[in-house]
Amino acid sequence: MSQDESTAGENLATSEEFVGGTRWGHPKGLSYLFFAELWERFSFYGMRALLTLYMVNEVFEALANRDAVSAIIYSSYGSLVYASPVIGGRIADKLLGYRRSIMLGGALMAIGHFVLAIENNITFYLALAFIIVGNGFFKPNISTFVGSLYKPGDNRKDSGFTIFYMGINIGAFVSPLLCGWLGENYGWHYGFGLAGIGMVAGLVVFWRGSKAGVFGDKGLPPTPEIIEKKKFGLPIKTLVPVISFLAVPVIAWLLSSYEYLLDGESFLGEVTIVNVLFYLIGISILLYLAYYIAMKAKKEERGKMVVAVLLTFFMTIFWGFHELSGSVLTLFASRNVDLSVLNASQTNSLNPVFIFLLAIPFSWIWIKLDQQKLNPRTPIKFALGLILLGIGFYVLALSRGSADGDGMVPMYYLVIMYVIISMGELCMSPVGLSKITDLSPVAIVAFMMGVWFLSSAYAFQIVGFIGKNLAIDGTESIGGLERLTIYTDGFEYISYFALGSGLFVLLISPLMRRWMRDVH
Repeated sequence: MSQDESTAGENLATSEEFVGGTRWGHPKGLSYLFFAELWERFSFYGMRALLTLYMVNEVFEALANRDAVSAIIYSSYGSLVYASPVIGGRIADKLLGYRRSIMLGGALMAIGHFVLAIENNITFYLALAFIIVGNGFFKPNISTFVGSLYKPGDNRKDSGFTIFYMGINIGAFVSPLLCGWLGENYGWHYGFGLAGIGMVAGLVVFWRGSKAGVFGDKGLPPTPEIIEKKKFGLPIKTLVPVISFLAVPVIAWLLSSYEYLLDGESFLGEVTIVNVLFYLIGISILLYLAYYIAMKAKKEERGKMVVAVLLTFFMTIFWGFHELSGSVLTLFASRNVDLSVLNASQTNSLNPVFIFLLAIPFSWIWIKLDQQKLNPRTPIKFALGLILLGIGFYVLALSRGSADGDGMVPMYYLVIMYVIISMGELCMSPVGLSKITDLSPVAIVAFMMGVWFLSSAYAFQIVGFIGKNLAIDGTESIGGLERLTIYTDGFEYISYFALGSGLFVLLISPLMRRWMRDVH
């Protein structure tokens, strides 16, 4: 699971009393948001489970470097899909409100999934672009909407977000199983079509909640007049959807910029336009943070801000390796794992199910350690998470010792790896965002939260880099054992890097704790 899901609970509640009644001991609106998000995540993760296999086996099947091209597209798609909520969240706050943003985003995502179900490669980039724009409107606003259902200080809020998080994981677990089964057994487009149906189901649930009045006056535009205000001859409520649709072909063009690389003659070298865009944004962010720390931050804030930047950097490394589950790890499962129960796309359900099973035990462990004043400080948890990530990939590297003559390894190596990296995720992700808010000066806390969310976007730049380096050209002409060596050597390097990063965090943790001052 990605960090936006596992930290969804850190949202601000409004000060007004909720008037829609209760269900499950919580505001009734929570149940509608629970099922809307469950179906949305069903569509998102169902599509993601199929995407790399679909590109390799159909869209780019005729290309000798199909693995590399698929890695580039997957990287660009992931970066843009996780960056878009920064824009969509601001539009909801300033103009549309949560309800209109969620409906617009869900509609765009549904269109994207159904367009993917069309057996035409020309529409492929348009489909991904629809999902990117739609996710920007849907994802940040439904999570924030949950927080708005509770008054400040309502002790039900954390429990409510736990319920909401369960819906996320249920959708992420079930969808690869069903969409993966349809996609690999009856055709990719049936799997994408089912993902689209899931998104429509989420929209219907949310719409019914709005019509039933369970949200009270929550999620409306900041002022009723603002969406009627005209710009360029159109009211805002119409202009925003129009601009969103116009953005789709532009994003589709950005995604297709890999074509400059096909002949090795790119004027950008070995990068795409999306790569360059994110490099420029990253450099700008780092320069601004350096300026703020040096020139504007108070003395007692500087150390905290440095720690916030370090935590974001190490979280980016973690997600960069973790998100290989939808690309390199899926291809590895398809080509070199003896899959007896699941198919390759269905292995994407392993991480959410282990998160679901391990979340409560981990929560209990932290509580018990806290009662004994042994609960590790945040840097130690980050170090442990990275070390567990490294151990997980080392397990996959060891799988080559159990390979048969065709280079196929037992499935239990993959299962053990997912158990271990899920444990690492639970050490890092749940505490990350809350610590960013604690460590950041009030004046730029919203900016720092945006930077934290962008860490997932930058993680996909790592995914793309690894995917290109582990790409296997001419897959059919390479033997199973040779493919296995390429993958397991790559997993071993990843393991060393993750372990080294974890040990480095452990080494500097005393300094980070001192800079954090009173923040645990």
